[in-house]
Amino acid sequence: MSEKIYKLMNDNPVARWTALALIALMMFFGYMFVDVMSPLQSLVEVERGWSPSNFGTYAAGEYILNVCGFLILAGIILDKMGIRFTGTLSASMMLIGAIIKFYGISDAFQSTAFCGWLDSWWTTLPGSAKMAALGFMIFGCGCEMAGITVSRSIAKWFEGKEMALAMGLEMAIARVGVFAIFSISPLLAEKLGTSVFGKTTVVAPVAFCTCLLCIGLIFFLVFCVMDKKFDKQLGEHASGEAEEEFKASDILTIFGSKIFWVIALLCVLYYSAIFPFQRYGANMLQCNLDGISPAQASNIFRWFPIGAAAITPFLGAFLDKKGKGATMLMFGALLLIICHLVFAFVLPATRSSLLAYVTIVILGVSFALVPAALWPSVPKVMNPRYLGSAYSLIFWVQNVGLCFVPVLIGSVLQSSNASNPAVIAAKEAIENGAQDVFIPYNYTVPLVIFASFGVLALLLAIYLKAIDKKNNYHLEEPNIKAE
Repeated sequence: MSEKIYKLMNDNPVARWTALALIALMMFFGYMFVDVMSPLQSLVEVERGWSPSNFGTYAAGEYILNVCGFLILAGIILDKMGIRFTGTLSASMMLIGAIIKFYGISDAFQSTAFCGWLDSWWTTLPGSAKMAALGFMIFGCGCEMAGITVSRSIAKWFEGKEMALAMGLEMAIARVGVFAIFSISPLLAEKLGTSVFGKTTVVAPVAFCTCLLCIGLIFFLVFCVMDKKFDKQLGEHASGEAEEEFKASDILTIFGSKIFWVIALLCVLYYSAIFPFQRYGANMLQCNLDGISPAQASNIFRWFPIGAAAITPFLGAFLDKKGKGATMLMFGALLLIICHLVFAFVLPATRSSLLAYVTIVILGVSFALVPAALWPSVPKVMNPRYLGSAYSLIFWVQNVGLCFVPVLIGSVLQSSNASNPAVIAAKEAIENGAQDVFIPYNYTVPLVIFASFGVLALLLAIYLKAIDKKNNYHLEEPNIKAE
């Protein structure tokens, strides 16, 4: 028995944590690209003429193809073709999509006949936004496919080991990417933009993050070398791989599972109150803190992912050793509700930067509690044969919300401010050629919508704990079993 302990690569701590670092860094760069334009909403409105509704439509582009069925196909590809093929494909798609988006917002594209043709139809959406959305669609397919591939990879390399800690660390590293881009995107727009493009521009940070995605692809190729060697050790009937071949009928089995729908709906409700909020969060802070600059708003909002990143590894370790996953989901949803209501009603009344910092960090803690408990729970309730498809279908349901919620929030923000005198005056000033004009939107209604998603997520989390107790899914039990 002692001869078998270090037989496999994942029994070696250095090997399995190195594998985790490589795939986590790929997601780190991916998360940077996802939010590279989020701190620059006001700049892109002035520079490219994107309204809040246009910005929401562009943001929804990340999820459109996934909602139309690509994510379901991605799960089948993962279960049929394996981790290495799927991960390489996903990293390549992220890079291709990023290049298209970069070109779409560049000055060079604005003067092309193709951009003029794009401007000629659906005239309420600028041609640059259409092209950027196309690139974001392709990137989004790759990013979500990479997400399920990384989850499947961790489940494979950390089976019976520190799975929740590993998933927590991967999420923490990825979220540091959000912190990083909220920190540097306005600076890159100003400093790099001025030195390279001659003006402050959103193009500079997008170009920078596109280069990072190329590095991420290289990192995953290195992981592929390790994973291929690991597969040779595992053989045909490894404990970390499904012994039975995946069948298309397994999709129907997953869709027929009540526990799948509870987890998937909890996921979509919770994430719909987080990721679309990230698109508008910096601008919300500008509006609720007396028109502070985009850089100042980003400096506050960047602490949101840091709160998540700091606590996620500890939560993962706690789940591995103590459990209580379903309970953790409840507390995370409760904190989410409180934070959005504070942003909606308390922050506009107090205009307190300190309150903004504290609420952002607490929201980050909520963002740690839910995913840290949610993703390690999936292998407990799903057959390993179709685990990849189970993850992809949960991501697919999630993407339905993430596709439509940014459009909803953008439309609500625009319509709820249609008669706002300050907004009307600022837009008239821009139309008259004024420079550096700030548009002070009222975010109360969108924030109440986000809070309502949290209420529904809390109710589902309570229900999940009840059915776990009834059916003994072991969601409250630790991941690491006593010897």
